[in-house]
Amino acid sequence: MRHLKTGRKLGRSTAHRKALFRNMVTALIRRERIRTTLAKAKELRSHVEKTITLGKKGTLHAKRLARRVVVEKDAFSKLFGPLSERYAKRNGGYTRIIKIGNRRGDDAPMAFIELVDREGEAPAPKPKAEKKAAPKKAAAKKPAKKAEAKPAKEKKAVKKTETKKKPAEAKKADKKKTETKKAAPKKAAAKKPAKAATKKATPKKKK
Repeated sequence: MRHLKTGRKLGRSTAHRKALFRNMVTALIRRERIRTTLAKAKELRSHVEKTITLGKKGTLHAKRLARRVVVEKDAFSKLFGPLSERYAKRNGGYTRIIKIGNRRGDDAPMAFIELVDREGEAPAPKPKAEKKAAPKKAAAKKPAKKAEAKPAKEKKAVKKTETKKKPAEAKKADKKKTETKKAAPKKAAAKKPAKAATKKATPKKKK
């Protein structure tokens, strides 16, 4: 039975494997994101999260235990300083693994392992007050638009009445013109025969 035989050996001896994870934990705390194989990333996650939990405790005993894993002084001071403050309200889950495909040489699956809420990636707080204030402004503007729209409708109504009146007046004027035109030819016809009679009478007198 495989009791108490957890973890991946990764084809290394015990001393080699411990040295590997010391270096990887230190690099991840310092850089906050590293690229490695998927198997190493999954195995590294437990080592890093236990180390960050020691940093959150901040006791002398926790510092001595963390010193066994974190090799560099800068990474050690960062662990008990900015990282402990960043993850003070988070209960575990300090890392994230992102798969990035296979390696070109030996086709090994690769991945990024990174710290959550890294520097420069913290989400900005949403402005709730501005969203609530926006509908009020819109509501204040809407009545003004309606008030402006009313005179326009009145003007349109006035124009329609004028257009309705104009055709009636135009029809009356057209009727008067047609009547005058019809009466004018009759008068001309009555005058023409009289002129013709005068012309005929004059030559008879000359004879």
